[in-house]
Amino acid sequence: MAELRPKILVVDDIPSNVHVLSRILKDEYDIYFATDGEKALDLVQVRMPDLVLLDIMMPGMDGFEVCRRIKGDPATHDIPVIFISAKSEVEDETRGLEVGAIDFITKPISPPIVKARVRNHLLLKRQTDLLRSLSFLDGLTGIANRRRFDDAMSREWRRCARAHLPLSLIILDVDHFKAYNDQYGHQVGDECLRVVAEVLSERTRRPSDLVARYGGEEFVCLLPETDGPGATRVAEDLRAGVAERRIPHAQSPVAPFVTISLGVATVIPSAAGSPDRLAEIADQLLYRAKRAGRNRVQDATVPAL
Repeated sequence: MAELRPKILVVDDIPSNVHVLSRILKDEYDIYFATDGEKALDLVQVRMPDLVLLDIMMPGMDGFEVCRRIKGDPATHDIPVIFISAKSEVEDETRGLEVGAIDFITKPISPPIVKARVRNHLLLKRQTDLLRSLSFLDGLTGIANRRRFDDAMSREWRRCARAHLPLSLIILDVDHFKAYNDQYGHQVGDECLRVVAEVLSERTRRPSDLVARYGGEEFVCLLPETDGPGATRVAEDLRAGVAERRIPHAQSPVAPFVTISLGVATVIPSAAGSPDRLAEIADQLLYRAKRAGRNRVQDATVPAL
């Protein structure tokens, strides 16, 4: 599969300036553009660019305010911003750095300088993203860890609340896992968790879906823009996928192989609501599934939280 090209958002109220920057960078990057601050902020949320080239002097919302808002949102805070402006006063550069810009390029635009600065900052971002992604991985299973899940849950909650879209959460665990460890040993138990994680990853196919290890033998699946019936179908597919592996579990009263129980909660988030409450409801549904005999799904669509 070909590597995706970095995305750059160019923000300038003068179309000719946008055209110049696009011509310089289009051979190496995917270019998006906005001619005012409000549209720029909308595109940042939708496109999640790898870098923003931002003019300072624009009608309405100026570049300083656009940068401040990008840096003030946890979902976009790490996107590097380079100011491009005809203004070269020390005060402007200082203010730009204070609101979170990573660099400052003055007009008239020099193509070699723009290319070099963009390339260097994208390389730095790639290295930073790699380090961050490693800190978000579970060491045993190789999937996302609890920290990564909490970060994604918070971000998707806000995004779905803004767009009035459903958000679904699946919490699951391995049935009678303590008995499994007692029977086969912790090394085999670790391998069992790796296989379960592999099944979950294989069967949640959308790029926006997230599978994470929640702790111990518990896992979570975050499903943005997924309604209750859709989330239940995913959960049933996950349950069937683990059962199909036929991992021996001689001590399980449920089946002679490893099974999982799942709780599925769906809500259309509200800005004032709490994602922790959705997790609590999914966890309650998980335990209802376990009380009902395990190896099953319990689901619910709840009012706005």
